[in-house]
Amino acid sequence: MNANIINAIGYVRVSTEEQAREGVSITAQEERITALATAKGWNLVKIIRDAGYSGKNLNRPGAESLIAICRKAEVDVVIVFKVDRLTRKQKDLWYLLEDVFYKNQVGFVSVTEAFDSTTAAGTAFLGMIGVFAQLERDLVSERTREALIHKKTNGEWVGRKPTGFKISESGRLEKDPDMLRLIARARRLRREGASLGSISKALEMPKTTLHRLVNANLRHRNHNYLNTLAS
Repeated sequence: MNANIINAIGYVRVSTEEQAREGVSITAQEERITALATAKGWNLVKIIRDAGYSGKNLNRPGAESLIAICRKAEVDVVIVFKVDRLTRKQKDLWYLLEDVFYKNQVGFVSVTEAFDSTTAAGTAFLGMIGVFAQLERDLVSERTREALIHKKTNGEWVGRKPTGFKISESGRLEKDPDMLRLIARARRLRREGASLGSISKALEMPKTTLHRLVNANLRHRNHNYLNTLAS
């Protein structure tokens, strides 16, 4: 590696929910990382992408590839748009800083957060960023749990909708008469010896959907909806 050239690698990540909520698209992150590398005169070797992955852990193809590259000391610095793009967990951040970046003399730079990971003060500041990133994640989880508890307390349905039921406007689980009649008819035809293909044509329904309905367990054991059965 030429000592006069700083080789940089970028890392970008976004989940579908985050992109919709924050507008921090993969493309926007890449553009900002490229601009920073150009401004500093660094050679941007590549940008690693993790699209559709959350930052709750490092079990992501892109993150694993980044770690492998740093362990081989193939780059001098890692650039991210924001620290939480790489990880939202403090312990994972410290692992990357101490066991991956520092150990292999790889710098770490954020486009939107000013710090220098090569100094003690910069590392401490980076640690504070990690604390707040994890706090944000924990707060989101807490709000989600509270929302689920609120729904359950009010009798609203939480979870996947069982076959043969529908969710009412009030959020409660209730019988779907049309679907139950359709399931009953499909099961009756099947008992009479009709093939899935012929039933599919008669009911104008794809075979995959028909197979799921015919074999559906219409008794939902975890709630008080035990009297709804299509025979």
